[in-house]
Amino acid sequence: MKDGIEIRSIFLYEEMLQAEDLQRIVWSGSETDIVPAHLSLAISHNGGVMLGAFDQGKLVGYLLGFLGTDSASPDRIAMTRLKHWSHQVGVHPAYRDRGIGYALKQAQREVVLKQGIRLVTWTYDPLLSRNAYLNIRRLGAVCDTYLKRAYGEMRDALNTGVESDRFQVDWWVTSPRVSSRFEKARKPLNMAHYLDAGAEKVNPSILDDAGHLHPGEAIYAPEGVITLVEIPPDFHALKQSDLGVAKSWREHSREVFTSLFAAGYLVTDFLFLKDEEPPRSYYVLTHGEGKLG
Repeated sequence: MKDGIEIRSIFLYEEMLQAEDLQRIVWSGSETDIVPAHLSLAISHNGGVMLGAFDQGKLVGYLLGFLGTDSASPDRIAMTRLKHWSHQVGVHPAYRDRGIGYALKQAQREVVLKQGIRLVTWTYDPLLSRNAYLNIRRLGAVCDTYLKRAYGEMRDALNTGVESDRFQVDWWVTSPRVSSRFEKARKPLNMAHYLDAGAEKVNPSILDDAGHLHPGEAIYAPEGVITLVEIPPDFHALKQSDLGVAKSWREHSREVFTSLFAAGYLVTDFLFLKDEEPPRSYYVLTHGEGKLG
């Protein structure tokens, strides 16, 4: 990739130790949650994927994933429902917003395609705009699965303070939807496109005097309408400035997403409106599209 960053598979134990150190920087505060070097080594040598982003030999980003099985049809034999579980992606704070996470996922896709795998899954916090923009908007993952308190009470600095709800996303790496993202076959849709198509904002936020966005009362869209669900533009900053408001967003978004998913909606896009004051973030949900696999 550009900027002199090298993306490659890593297999050496010494490089796994570098990944341990990087985890301590990215997810500081909880030594017990570090994936140990010996486990990363075992995964990388037994069908898993361990990728590193290097700047002149220094590990500044990494990705860890391994083979699993799709739980949608548990009665089928394992070899007919193989998938890849993308467990971690971490980028050093000094190297963020340089496309390293995207480059790591692109390299991951190339590896799993060679393995004959069609589906990659992972979890992330649905209130993190940065992650949503990468996972949904740029990579083309979709989601209809909401996991309440997925990891219990988390102890690292990034996640402490609020309950660990997560989206579990599906990344169908052979689908035209995903391929078009990498080929840049068409210009992405923007807010105007969706509003022209009849999209409805179901939870318009409320701005207080301190500049914080509060969740509004959800107004659920009728079946078949494109739905826009707002989230905070910077959830980490909100947690630091007003933990109570951050917790209210967690409870509110949990109710909205679980209700929409139960009604057959699917997250298919994400919009970040950086030019608004304050910036706004919206998930786009559509109805009746299946898994888009």
